[in-house]
Amino acid sequence: MWRSDKRIGYVLKMYPRFSETFVVNEIRAREVQGEQLEIFSLRLPADGRFHESLAGVRASVTYLQHGSVRGAGIWQSLREAQQVFGDLGPHLPDLLRADVQDAVQALELAVQVRRRGIEHLHAHFASAATTVAQAAAEIAGVPYSFTAHAKDIFHESVDPEDLERKLARAHHVVTVSDYNLAHLRERFPAACGRLVRVYNGLDLDRFPRSAERRAPGIVAVGRLVEKKGFAVLVEAVAELRRAGRDVRCTIVGGGELGTALADQVQRLGVADLVTLTGPLPQSGVQSIVARTQVLAAPCVIGSDGNADGLPTVLLEALAVGTACVSTTVTGIPEVVRDGETGMLVPPGDPLALAAAVTRLLDDAALRARLADAGRQLVESEFDGRRQARELRSLAGADHPVAAGAAHRAAGVA
Repeated sequence: MWRSDKRIGYVLKMYPRFSETFVVNEIRAREVQGEQLEIFSLRLPADGRFHESLAGVRASVTYLQHGSVRGAGIWQSLREAQQVFGDLGPHLPDLLRADVQDAVQALELAVQVRRRGIEHLHAHFASAATTVAQAAAEIAGVPYSFTAHAKDIFHESVDPEDLERKLARAHHVVTVSDYNLAHLRERFPAACGRLVRVYNGLDLDRFPRSAERRAPGIVAVGRLVEKKGFAVLVEAVAELRRAGRDVRCTIVGGGELGTALADQVQRLGVADLVTLTGPLPQSGVQSIVARTQVLAAPCVIGSDGNADGLPTVLLEALAVGTACVSTTVTGIPEVVRDGETGMLVPPGDPLALAAAVTRLLDDAALRARLADAGRQLVESEFDGRRQARELRSLAGADHPVAAGAAHRAAGVA
């Protein structure tokens, strides 16, 4: 039976993080439904840019000790945890297997869990945050869960034994697409008995269907990293120019490939068409997306195996009624359904991307039809209130899958 005063600790590698609006959306939606949350961050935020939506989060934030860990600090953490929990012997294998900083943070978190009466830990990403949450939860004697996204399951650096252990020992595991669900079940069949798909959600009141007059052109939003495929988009703009068509393109975001993209724009002779804005707050992103005819998310699978899971910007664009073109990478076809809610092209194909953009720009009736269907899909499948209800149900169940959550894995057996 769910109790309204049940306290849940969210364990995050970094909070807040400018690119992780989906985490803030989730926390806010759960708080609106009355859940008592506390946030534990392994790292301090990396920059001073924050989205306005952070103001709506009520949960307190605790930053666990981080940076260089000295011997005296390690012994102090062990001593304090032993005073609270007694014999730590059964937990030493997990602690010794972890990075020393993760182990020290797990000990600190376990003590905080006991002292604050936290009854469940939930982490985002199956990497450091889940390492710390798992060890802390098992020391403190509470259940833990985590959400698996993309880099944490697809990147070449993922340790399959570590991931399998986390999947098998969790109270439940959430992943954000049916594609991820099938991938994990195929790779770790014995460890996925409590794995369910719960789509990320939006606060749809903050993303109403836009009635603004839309300018012809393309907008793209995301970190400037390989998996976003923005180099393919710039090439598509150049292909359109070579075909005699100048299409303006705005790329919003910052990241490690910023200089390379700027050089590519100059080299291909499209500096008058392509604008790199750098990062913008959520309101600025929403405004640009809502007043542009086409959003492009030309995602690719990176050379390191990294791939996007299901970009939040696609949900936001569909919510405000912007026609979307994206690629067949991972779970994207679950939201951009080709010819129904948007258009799909093969990843890494600038000619196909240019052709799809041309079709969308030239066909107002098609854009309107896709926009109607896209908004309907987001309302039915990606409403943050629905996501919050499902997460609350999972955390409150003794055996989540057996208790009826399995049907949310919809069609992937």
